[in-house]
Amino acid sequence: QAILAPEKRLCLSAWRAIDYWAHPSLAEALPCASMAMVHPANQAIVVGGGLAGMSAANQVVECGGKTLLVDKSSFCGGNSTKATSGINGAATKTQKDKGVDDSVELFTSDTLKGGAKRPEVVKVLCGNSGADVDWLVDKFDLDLSLLARLGGHSAPRTHRGKERFPGMTITYALIQMLEKIAEKTDRARIITKARAHTLLMNGKTCIGLVYEKGGKDEKEY
Repeated sequence: QAILAPEKRLCLSAWRAIDYWAHPSLAEALPCASMAMVHPANQAIVVGGGLAGMSAANQVVECGGKTLLVDKSSFCGGNSTKATSGINGAATKTQKDKGVDDSVELFTSDTLKGGAKRPEVVKVLCGNSGADVDWLVDKFDLDLSLLARLGGHSAPRTHRGKERFPGMTITYALIQMLEKIAEKTDRARIITKARAHTLLMNGKTCIGLVYEKGGKDEKEY
């Protein structure tokens, strides 16, 4: 059992390193960062249905596990759907195809110069960014072929397609994938209008979650 609660400051492109920012027990229960397979009996509870949460939930299923995603809103997407610039990634396939010279080290340097105060978080964010963008393109057939160099960046690394709102396009693709899995199998569930408020602990190990829905508390393990 694992509880996964994505923090907003990690949502840009660090979701594949999910064992870094989840509960410590996640590394054993859900070793997806190394792409190891998850035992089907293990359920990962993801709190929040934005881009980070949807990415984490889809990866749980991809790695062979089961997932429950809870979101306090009436529909998933969160602030990720409002992004209008694109998603940043260094050393992506798109960049290489277009002859853009970029690297994780350069992205990391740019981010730290921008005022980031947690180098260990920046390392995960930037280090996984290229693989994250490639994963979105390969797994969800997204068009992220347009590149832009935005403020604070030393190279064109902001990816988007031709759509007006790339954040909405990217996030909805992941939502639709998880919804299809939930409709056809028992490997994914999505509960909206559910406000998570308490972690259920067994000593130092998180074993479940309490959320409020419709005025009633519900438990999941």
